Order: sequence, then C-alpha cells, then structure tokens
Amino acid sequence: MRKVFVAGHRGMVGSAIVRKLQERDDVEIITKTRTELDLTNQQAVADFFESERIEQVYLAAAKVGGIHANNTYPAEFIYENLMIESNIINSAYQNGVTKLLFLGSSCIYPKLALQPMQESALLSGTLEETNEPYAIAKIAGIKLCESYNRQYGVDYRSVMPTNLYGPHDNFHPDNSHVIPALLRRFHEATERGDAQVVAWGSGKPMREFLHVDDMAAASIHVMELDKETYDKNTEPMLSHINVGTGVDCTIRELTETVARVVGFEGEIVWDTTKPDGAPRKLMNVDRLATLGWKYSYSLEKGLEDAYQWFLANQDNFRE
Repeated sequence: MRKVFVAGHRGMVGSAIVRKLQERDDVEIITKTRTELDLTNQQAVADFFESERIEQVYLAAAKVGGIHANNTYPAEFIYENLMIESNIINSAYQNGVTKLLFLGSSCIYPKLALQPMQESALLSGTLEETNEPYAIAKIAGIKLCESYNRQYGVDYRSVMPTNLYGPHDNFHPDNSHVIPALLRRFHEATERGDAQVVAWGSGKPMREFLHVDDMAAASIHVMELDKETYDKNTEPMLSHINVGTGVDCTIRELTETVARVVGFEGEIVWDTTKPDGAPRKLMNVDRLATLGWKYSYSLEKGLEDAYQWFLANQDNFRE
C-alpha cells in the first residue's frame, strides 16, 4: 500500500482525485483539513511530512477564485499559493518523497498567447492583468518542481488544467468561476420566474472547459506514467503538461447551454461594462494525447452533472 497525500482534498479537484483513488485497493489516502494542518505554516507542514512518511503527493491545495476575487484579493492569492506550494514541495523532498504532482492553471500562459496554447508559451509574454498574482504563484510552482528535479533527482511533475467545473465547485455569488456562477444565477432566476438574466461581458471571449472528474483521471494517469515515458515527452525546463479537451466555445454559447440545462426560458442580457478577460484560452493537448489520455465528458453532459450536484447541495449555498 502506497501512502498518498492529497493536499486540498476538500476542494473541487482534490476531492475528485480522492474519489478516483478510493476506487483502488493499493493506495492509503492521507488527507488533512485546514484546521488539522495549515499548509501556509512551514513548521507544521515539515512536522506532518516527518511523521506520516508519505510516498506520493497530489498538490491540489490552492487559493482559487474568479475575476472578481483575483482583482479584490491579489495579495492573498500570491502569498497563500506561494507558501502552500513551497512548504509542501520542500518538505516532500526533505522527507524522501520521490513522486509529486503539482496542479497549476492555464492562466500561467500570456494573455495574448498563440492559440491553442502550447506548453512552450510559458514566460513568452505578458500575463492577463486580473489574475497575474495567482498566475505568477503557479509558475513558481512549476519552476520549483523543475528545480528540485534538476538539483535533487526527484520526480516532481506538473499538470496545467484548463477551466474546471463539476461537483464541489464554488457557487459563491461573487467569488466563483463562470460556470458555477451561471448555474446558480440561472437556477435562482428560474425559481423566481425572472424574465431576464444579466451575464458579464460581451459573450465573445472563447473558453475551454473540463469536467473535474476528467481532470482527476488525467492527474492520476500522468502521475503513474513511468519516468522514461514522461521524460521522453517533456523537457527538463518545460516539464508541465496541459490538461484539457482541446475544444472551446464562446462565453455566449456556454451561457446559452447553461440556460438550456437549467431550464431558463427568459432573455439573456449582456453587461458590457464588466471585464471579458483574455480573448481566448484554448489548450494544446497534443502532449497529453501522445501520453495516452483523452477526456470523457462533453460540455453539456458535464454541465448536467454539475447542475445535479448543485441541486443536491444547494442548501449549503444559501446566503
């Protein structure tokens, strides 16, 4: 039995990884809540790794949020994410953990990166302003893994997911990403019988979305690739792997699909005073395809699954 620590197991991605790992009988899953272990506390993390003798780590813990949250709390986003990843990666190395998977974000790529974004686009241009602090923290995580690999000979890998959604997403009315925000907005408008729903921006930007269960499956797939196969398809200073569908849609198309899934029959009004963010964010997933993995959820199927989870848990989101 391998002792596997899933950092951030109560988050959307971490909980999905735990669900996937629980299907197996060769893994002992180690988790800690925030009250049990403060991942921003260097000494607490060091003590945890020394006592638990972890063999593998899925580093899914992070402070995350949408455009509004990133704009409002930039200091918290860069500080907390830098501390979490630095403490875990360093303590993992110091306590003999040879395999670790760091989960990043597609926002590491420049705002105007050529589409679809290849792994080689990293550090090739200016980041999108609204989430630059978060992106810099995630870039640092990639470089931490690469640096520890180079200096200490460990096997720390990084995966960069596209926009994720699904069970255990954040449905807060102000601090959520676009899909949970839209699902909640359309659901509540339908409950009230509203004639209109206001959506942010112009609807023109294009985005790619991946169901979190697919992300979990991809994470485990990448973690368990043999080192020769992984190294053959990456580079020492370009070791991260994009995870996505390779398919995108406009925010307008997404919004109309959410309205259909929820059953909203009113008018959608676009508030063009709100920011759009980057014009397009599509991942090139050729490297991952070469490594033998492809997504299973279509967008509509995934939205239906996310909405059903919201309905079953909506009492937890009441203000």
